[in-house]
Amino acid sequence: MSGMQLFTVIDIAALIAGLAVYLYIVSTQLKTVASGLEESADLVWQVKSDAEAIAPGLTSINTTGAVTAGALPLLYGMGEAIVVGATFNHDDHVHDGTNKPAMGTRRSRLMESVGIDLD
Repeated sequence: MSGMQLFTVIDIAALIAGLAVYLYIVSTQLKTVASGLEESADLVWQVKSDAEAIAPGLTSINTTGAVTAGALPLLYGMGEAIVVGATFNHDDHVHDGTNKPAMGTRRSRLMESVGIDLD
């Protein structure tokens, strides 16, 4: 066997070995992807079963939404009429600059427990 034939056989063996390693790596990655897709498919079926439970109520929801959407122009017109009739006088809302609580002076029970009378 000449040197050229020997190198040809070695090259072919290296090519086959390289292809075998490549195919092993690709098959391992494909198995990983397949298991991920299987889990995803299970989740999709679970979502589908959950959505089937909601489907009968959608008719009621859509009917309510249609009634509400039909009432919006009337509500908008009523709101416009209220705004037109409203008057705002800035001078009525001017105060002396002191912030006061809306509920009046707040009394603390903690002060009563230590013997201080706020009255």
